[in-house]
Amino acid sequence: MPSAETKTPNGVFGVSMVCTGNICRSPMAEIVLRDLVRHAGLSHRVSVTSAGTGDWHVGEQADPRTIEALAARGFDGSQHRAKQFETASFDELDLVVALDRTHERAIRSWARNDTDRSKIKLLTSFDSTPGAPLDVPDPYYADAATFDSVLATIERACHGLFAQLEPAFRAPQTSPNA
Repeated sequence: MPSAETKTPNGVFGVSMVCTGNICRSPMAEIVLRDLVRHAGLSHRVSVTSAGTGDWHVGEQADPRTIEALAARGFDGSQHRAKQFETASFDELDLVVALDRTHERAIRSWARNDTDRSKIKLLTSFDSTPGAPLDVPDPYYADAATFDSVLATIERACHGLFAQLEPAFRAPQTSPNA
């Protein structure tokens, strides 16, 4: 697999959102979660990235419909560049979030051990909405309205994810010399 820059500084909780090509769903999730982290004043405690299971779009911008859907909700996706997830990324990350079960299976197959596997979660597992889908639908072959709908699904799940993780981020950091 090609290299994906995932350098997470020591003491920073590293999260990566993973979908197929890293141009639709995972960039949306990355940008939404990063915005939640930033607004909470926790950017120094949490690093959010994204990647794809495939290499088809490495180096490309997010799909224009992704950028438009994000912009309509006040997010800027224009700087995103697609990259591919690599096994070595497990060393830098604390949480690897799959956007659907296909991605989850692929990432699990790349995990080297139980520690790697324990870091993998499905994004929708953080959405407590009754009847929420198990997978975030792939909007790539659909219209702009589908991108908006997918973004709404991602936002709900990211809010749920952040609500579960925020208390740990807010906890005082302990010094190794304390």
